[in-house]
Amino acid sequence: MIAPLDLPGDPASHRVVVAMSGGVDSSVVAGLMKRAGYDVVGITLQLYDHGEAVHRAGACCAGQDIHDARRVAEHIGIPHYVLDYESRFRDSVIDNFVESYLQGETPIPCVECNRSVKFRDLLATARELGASALATGHYVASRADGDGGRALYRAADPDRDQSYFLYATTREQLDLLRFPLGDMGKAETRALAREFGLAIADKHDSQDICFVPNGRYTDVIEKLRPDAAEAGDIVHVDGRVLGAHQGIIHYTIGQRRGLGLATGEPLYVVRIDAPNRRVVVGPREALATRTIILRDVNWIGAGAMEDGREIAVRVRSTRPPQPALLRREGDAISVELFDGEYGVSPGQACVFYDSVDARARVLGGGIIKRAAALTDATEIAA
Repeated sequence: MIAPLDLPGDPASHRVVVAMSGGVDSSVVAGLMKRAGYDVVGITLQLYDHGEAVHRAGACCAGQDIHDARRVAEHIGIPHYVLDYESRFRDSVIDNFVESYLQGETPIPCVECNRSVKFRDLLATARELGASALATGHYVASRADGDGGRALYRAADPDRDQSYFLYATTREQLDLLRFPLGDMGKAETRALAREFGLAIADKHDSQDICFVPNGRYTDVIEKLRPDAAEAGDIVHVDGRVLGAHQGIIHYTIGQRRGLGLATGEPLYVVRIDAPNRRVVVGPREALATRTIILRDVNWIGAGAMEDGREIAVRVRSTRPPQPALLRREGDAISVELFDGEYGVSPGQACVFYDSVDARARVLGGGIIKRAAALTDATEIAA
């Protein structure tokens, strides 16, 4: 049988650590690695105090998931370990998530979790165990790039593609990472789960942020930072004070519903002025932008990150890549969107691809620092 990983020689000579979340995807990966003949070790991370989230549908990494991962490992006959990463997860992910919201951003904790906890700390553990690879259940593909390293690509199934959340992966990490589901669809994965006789073959997919047990992220922020929900003004882009709010953490860029304003015109959250505790609102056109300024940029493309390079970008995980121009002046990096965009939110990711194709290569990306407005309207209330 052909081994599903790019590892030389006899599969039995290679140890493969599988990150097992307790879900269908990672369980199937473990089954595939075992069937291929690798020396497989399953590892599940305990990332937070499970408490009430243990049996909640839609929450990942909870106590039930650890139990499910253990049962799968037992069923396919591999050793399984649970590692307590709670303090690392709190320091690297939860604390950053809270601080980002307090700065008026809308962060993506899964990006930071992949970058630091899973692909830094867990990868280090895999190396300590003598593993040749760390395999995960992400829907993304990686292949040898011809230069002695590996490149990251969008998954075959565009509805499952998770490349947006993995742009911060480094070249060094990619050398050890493997993603066996990158060329498969969810239906095929579930079929394999049934073939392997896994009891979790029809288990629901996790959807919520794993450390938000009730689906309300503001509860987590207020628990960790009781002073987070400070009241302030809701201000129109023309400078008029339209009302009051009970904390900027309750608002996101592009939000229209729940503003509590009766102005007779549709208004959207255009900007969050965290230092002054103001929520700036305006018409939809005030959300338009073509230029996005980035921070914390990671580049994994071939060659150098050059100014003026034509690329494709995604500023939301649910949108396909769109053509853009990469701009770099020293340490300042931005992208110019050919077709423009509405409601770009600081704290979200802007991910680079080499084209708009369905199987495009991931070139890297960065965190959105701010979006430059097409008009001066949003600067009136600054």
